[in-house]
Amino acid sequence: MPAPDSSLRPRSVLFAPGGRADLIAKLPRSAPDAVVIDLEDAVPATPQAKAAARPVARDAARDLVAAAPHLAVFVRVNAVHSPFFEDDLAVLTPELAGVVVPKLEAAADVRRVREALSARGLDLPILAGLETGTGVWNAREILAEEGVAWAYFGAEDYTTDLGGTRTPGNLEVLYARSHVALAARLTGVHALDIVVTALNDEATFREDAAQGRALGYGGKLCIHPTQVALAHEFFGPTDAEAERARRLLDAAHEAAMRGHGAFSFEGQMVDEPMLAKARATLHARGDDL
Repeated sequence: MPAPDSSLRPRSVLFAPGGRADLIAKLPRSAPDAVVIDLEDAVPATPQAKAAARPVARDAARDLVAAAPHLAVFVRVNAVHSPFFEDDLAVLTPELAGVVVPKLEAAADVRRVREALSARGLDLPILAGLETGTGVWNAREILAEEGVAWAYFGAEDYTTDLGGTRTPGNLEVLYARSHVALAARLTGVHALDIVVTALNDEATFREDAAQGRALGYGGKLCIHPTQVALAHEFFGPTDAEAERARRLLDAAHEAAMRGHGAFSFEGQMVDEPMLAKARATLHARGDDL
């Protein structure tokens, strides 16, 4: 079994409740880039419900990895300081793409997660959830910790923590949403944008995804299969963008072969940032450079 790939840059991450093997088995149908089997919000916060969900989640994760080996499968455990965290770790296996840890608030939380994983012989990369005021404030130090490969911003929990109110325009989370995207950029972590709770509302999802893309997010958390294809439209290069990137890199290669350090492309002088963006565009699509 190959080692987990922390270079994964998912456009879509689709969630399913940890206690619902039937829904977990259906996750690949909408072709998401990654999936999360959720032991936190999708399972009632009682010892009985959490205990019942764990063996279901573990077996379903194992079956999903076997049935869809090219799909990145994650498990979201409960928060580090919750009474359920330690027992949730029994669900994790080396074959998973990573572990999702919600409500991280300090670098020490990340170190505690890594120590807990190590004690079980696991070295899974972490998808860090930033969804409290403290977590957002400390975003850069959290994401700079070894082992953190991805991050998401949780608008619903963040607003609740602050005592605010969610609105359709997302103004109340603009600062925090931007702050997490910036912290992710500065630490080289792939950032995943907020959930859209309005199911089967394509217009709302499109507007929200456009905001996230504009702020610098690289993908979207999805809670319904219909949201996956929409996320792919906004996060990740279009066919036209990929074709232009390919033409630009081909032109750069030809210019270099002729000994030209500077050249123009489609009326623009080309510099290294343009070439770097073109290479990143093709890399995001999985194209060979």
